[in-house]
Amino acid sequence: MGKLYDRLVKDIRIKEWLKACINCGVCVAICPAAEFYKYNPKTIVNIVQSHDDEQIEALLKSDNIWYCGECMSCMTRCPRKNAPGMIIMALRSLSIDMGYFVESEKGRQQLPLQRTFCSNILDYGYCVYPRTFAYEDHPESGTVGKWISDNLEDVHKRLGSNLDGEGPGVLRKIPKESLDDLKAIFDVTGATARMKLVEDASAKKAQEMGLSIEEYVKKAFNDPGHGHTNE
Repeated sequence: MGKLYDRLVKDIRIKEWLKACINCGVCVAICPAAEFYKYNPKTIVNIVQSHDDEQIEALLKSDNIWYCGECMSCMTRCPRKNAPGMIIMALRSLSIDMGYFVESEKGRQQLPLQRTFCSNILDYGYCVYPRTFAYEDHPESGTVGKWISDNLEDVHKRLGSNLDGEGPGVLRKIPKESLDDLKAIFDVTGATARMKLVEDASAKKAQEMGLSIEEYVKKAFNDPGHGHTNE
């Protein structure tokens, strides 16, 4: 039993959702990510159960823990009521705490995701906010996405949303007091500290890669690489 395993098993998600895997493979059969990616939730659980720090460290530095979509289909089907999805949440958390997430391509994507979604929440009160969606960053949205971006005000008016408006309604302007409350929640729960950890580790990795932080973010966001899927 090693130090990484000792830290991992202190996580409540491991305590509650790992009750001895019997290697039946049901989680793999039901997992949408396992069908698409080169990914096996049963293997991840087996590595955790091995107590082997060398294997756990390799896992924390790998892309494998970032493939899971957290749909929790595994939990609903497991005859032992294990939850590989919860175990993976714990692994992701430890990977960030240790700074290992920057060693994998999918792990490095945590910085642009954090900058997008967490900033939207803190600045506007929404995880996804229309005015920060840039078509140039999402060419996969196609010509329809570009048209929506170019005609944002008219689209939301037609849909009946209250984009940035006062009073009630979808996408209404969130009062500053509520945004201050959100910031306080981030501070108290440790999310603010976690965000700084991601920023600092990413800045260090960018320097190692010979990239500016802006280049690092762009590469992580737009250059997904190859070899992840079951093609």
